[in-house]
Amino acid sequence: MRTWFEPHEDEEFEAAKDLLVRRCLVWAGERGMAADPLVLEAALDSRHRSVDGRLAYWDEAQVRRFLLEWIPRYVTAPRHELDAAPTSLLTLLRYIAAKGLRDPRGATLAELEQAVEAAVAFYPAALDDPARMGIAKFWAQTALDSGIDLTDRKALERLPRDVEAGRVPYDTEALDRVVEARLGRPHLDELRAIPQPPLALPPARELAEAAARSDTVRRLTALADWVGPEGKTLTEAGHLRLADARELAELLGTGEQDLKVRSAADLPGVGLLLAWAKHARIVRASKGRLLRVAKAAPLLRDPETLWSRAFEAYFELGRDMLAPPSLLWSVFDELMPDVLNSVYGMASPMPVVRLEETVWLVCQDYVPSDHVPEETWRDRLGLELAWALEVLAELGAVELSRGVADELYSSDLAGDVPDDDLSDDGEPPLPAEARARLLRRLAEPGLLVRLTPLGARAVRARMLAEGRDAPLIGELVDAPAAELLGVLMEHYPPDAAAQELDGWLAAHGGDVGPLLDAVRACSFRSRAAAMLSLLAEINPGLRSMLPGLRTDPVLGPMVLMELAQRGDLGPDDLGADENLRVTTEGVLGLLELAGPEKVLEQLRAMAGSHALTLVEAMAASGHPAEESMEELRRLVVDTMRARSHPFRFVPGPRPGARGRTGGRKRKR
Repeated sequence: MRTWFEPHEDEEFEAAKDLLVRRCLVWAGERGMAADPLVLEAALDSRHRSVDGRLAYWDEAQVRRFLLEWIPRYVTAPRHELDAAPTSLLTLLRYIAAKGLRDPRGATLAELEQAVEAAVAFYPAALDDPARMGIAKFWAQTALDSGIDLTDRKALERLPRDVEAGRVPYDTEALDRVVEARLGRPHLDELRAIPQPPLALPPARELAEAAARSDTVRRLTALADWVGPEGKTLTEAGHLRLADARELAELLGTGEQDLKVRSAADLPGVGLLLAWAKHARIVRASKGRLLRVAKAAPLLRDPETLWSRAFEAYFELGRDMLAPPSLLWSVFDELMPDVLNSVYGMASPMPVVRLEETVWLVCQDYVPSDHVPEETWRDRLGLELAWALEVLAELGAVELSRGVADELYSSDLAGDVPDDDLSDDGEPPLPAEARARLLRRLAEPGLLVRLTPLGARAVRARMLAEGRDAPLIGELVDAPAAELLGVLMEHYPPDAAAQELDGWLAAHGGDVGPLLDAVRACSFRSRAAAMLSLLAEINPGLRSMLPGLRTDPVLGPMVLMELAQRGDLGPDDLGADENLRVTTEGVLGLLELAGPEKVLEQLRAMAGSHALTLVEAMAASGHPAEESMEELRRLVVDTMRARSHPFRFVPGPRPGARGRTGGRKRKR
């Protein structure tokens, strides 16, 4: 059982959602907790249809998004049910934590409880605000409030006519606000971001030393010192006096101090650093003087924090860095983060020409309708992108080199484009002429770029702020065993998972016992089996323990399945009881992953008329998974028994005959 699905895995997600809601309702009922299945489903929908899609990752932002945005916009129910939604959300969050499903990179349960409590203060107003409501929700809620059964298809089909005829009243002012808000509010069904590989960073001390070595950090610090407590005089146009600008150029090493110019505005290197310092809030212009920002004093003594401030300010420099006419400057703050996201996590330096093509796809819409050839604009854009990356290299966020790109970057350009890579309109990511052009250019040496550790850390921080998943090797060292295994299983490739697991074991005395206990405690058998399989794959010590766990009262059935799948056991190596338990294990996993109807279908295909006998034997097999076995009995065995004994019609009076017997009625 997974808690993360690709956007196109609709059936798999729906099966997991049904399972989680079903189990949560039982768990809540046993503890006297409130749980509305409509709210539970909506909460899981909100997480699946988000930028990261992690069902078990919750923090304050996700709590507020669900209660204050998702429910008002999408969930239709009587008001008293909506009012109780925060309580149902708390139940779901507690269930996720109790079952070891929580993503430990999110908030703790205590923090989530506080987040729900804080959001509740704004929740009634959010429900009452028409601007938060979607158009579909408005009409569905109007129908419900008018007494229309939302499951009555014919009544819903009549709704437009009933509204037009005045038989169903509605709030026209509220509808106007809904329509107006639709144009300005972001869509909550967010575009899923590409999952990022786990990042390994050097020790914190090395990162701090790298920040202190940054040319840009040293220049910004020197610029602030040069401005000093008294500041510098500015001209009426807001520029430094030329003599001061030449002095600053020599101090900062821009090489512009001897240029024959008439104004400080003609020294682009000095101008860029001044603009950077202003955007980083190190200096400011006021009343004809350039002044040092007093509150920036601690920042100037901390190179690492100053580096981070400078990195964030970089994305505001488009108009300071690029002179018109420029295609890149108008979208600089949006495109450059995407450029760095594309470089993030790549094992080898990325050819800049690949970045040029994707940037061109955006910028070509801004090409002026003049007589300048498109190729000229394309070349200019390439130069602008290279310059933007050079500025980042001086900061120490990227490394630039020249050479022939790795074959990885041309492997997807030849031949037909796979269907999975096509857009919804059936279009490839790059036009055919762009792919051909790239193949030619990638065969020759060119500019290559890769993120430095400082740059990778900064890009990751921006991704996290956007709600994206960007794993970091070592961040799970303090996680509970069950939550550790869940994240490794769903979000880490084997090599990175092994590295993370080794770090966790080193921090916990090398004891694998808690890991096996976490597998034993997992009430989702398909998830527990995946955890065990992962441990066997990435840890040789645990792999060697498998044969000895064959008779483990809880792990035994899944250990037998794992050994069989690895080829270490054949059908003849299992006794009759073991064979039955292994078969039961597989059926329990299928029940979790696909639901009861699929299990019934498979059993009939496997055993035919003997399917009921087989599943009854499974139910009596003594399999240790109590919760899963109870579901098997209730959802499969009982259903199969009911279907094997259909109602038989016996002679009797027709419906509505009022008990009269046949024959003619006598007159009085």
